[in-house]
Amino acid sequence: MYKDRASQSGGPASAPLKSRPVPLARGREFLSIPGPTNVPEAVLQAMHRPAVDIYAAELLETTERCLSDLKSVFRTQGSTYIYIANGHGAWEAALTNTLSRGDHVLVLESGRFARGWGEQGDLLGLKVEILPGDWRRAVDPAAVEARLKADTTHAIKSVMVVQIDTASGVVNDIAAIRAAIDAANHPALFMVDGIASVGCMEFEMDRWKVDVSVTCSQKGLMMTPGLSFVAVSDKAKAAHRNAGLRTSYWDWTARDQPENYRKFCGTAPEHMLFGLQAALELLFEEGMENAWGRHLGLAAAAQAAVECWSKGGALEFNILKAEERSSSVTTILTPGFDPQSLRDFARTNCGVVLGSGIGELTGKAFRIAHMGYANAPMLLGTIGATEIALKALGIAHGEGGVQAAVEALDRHFTV
Repeated sequence: MYKDRASQSGGPASAPLKSRPVPLARGREFLSIPGPTNVPEAVLQAMHRPAVDIYAAELLETTERCLSDLKSVFRTQGSTYIYIANGHGAWEAALTNTLSRGDHVLVLESGRFARGWGEQGDLLGLKVEILPGDWRRAVDPAAVEARLKADTTHAIKSVMVVQIDTASGVVNDIAAIRAAIDAANHPALFMVDGIASVGCMEFEMDRWKVDVSVTCSQKGLMMTPGLSFVAVSDKAKAAHRNAGLRTSYWDWTARDQPENYRKFCGTAPEHMLFGLQAALELLFEEGMENAWGRHLGLAAAAQAAVECWSKGGALEFNILKAEERSSSVTTILTPGFDPQSLRDFARTNCGVVLGSGIGELTGKAFRIAHMGYANAPMLLGTIGATEIALKALGIAHGEGGVQAAVEALDRHFTV
């Protein structure tokens, strides 16, 4: 007869399994946060190799290929740049390369990150104006048009907006905001943060006449954190020539030089470039439009589950209008309970890491990310673990969130 080690050693026998629930978290942890996201094995393998000579042809070719492929990702014919930095570095590169101390910029608020970009500009000596927004709604293009029409002297040099704000979970209509700028006949540079959207949803830099676009490696582009990217129009390059905030590290002119080390202001991030190349190959293999459609399908499933849960009264969508909810992350308010208890249960007992509320939503919300290297089973596992946690903790919620997500996925395939 089998005996466990405690019994064999004379210690007390274990309680029967049925009387002692144990965690179910063994196995690969599901990282369901809005960055960093899951990194594909092919990308990790591409990085797991010896270093090479920084002047070797292989590395030069990798750099040029990544810069060229980024144009396809941003949908632009403009210049692209790679920085050894997170998204905040890309923000600074956008500002320092096009503006001068004292320049007036207009920041369109719809959550934490556009305001954060503006705060960075304030530290650089820019005159930052926040067009007030709402953490529960998208930017109003009509308000943008009205403000720019009022700027009859064209003092505003740049309009800055985030396409998807991962704190609020909102998606802003970049094409409509561009139309508002045009309707006001205003010459300001149009700068768009695509950190949580590029690779996850439609992004058309040239068609939308975006002058500076920024993103980073660890979200829709399925890479490890540490790289950020900037794409630039001819209009932005013209502004660059007279920009007074230029510094040696971020400077586009220096990075336009042919030597590879100049493109990184020093030693290239070799292994990250190898990983980036592999990640972009995966993205192109899927097809950009297919990747956008995959994110829409996953978002529909996540939001169907939240819609169901919200009927219990303890949870609700942060973003009020369905069409303004992003395809990469869903933010869920928790007016009836502390969301940390839910996150702790899901991670400890089910191996699922849910995102926390941040900024104004700290301690008031949790987030489910559905971006980057993610598929239907991963999302259904996250939704299932969340529903288990809701039940185990006795949190009031509508039953059937998993089934609602399954039905949403069925509609995705049958439409």
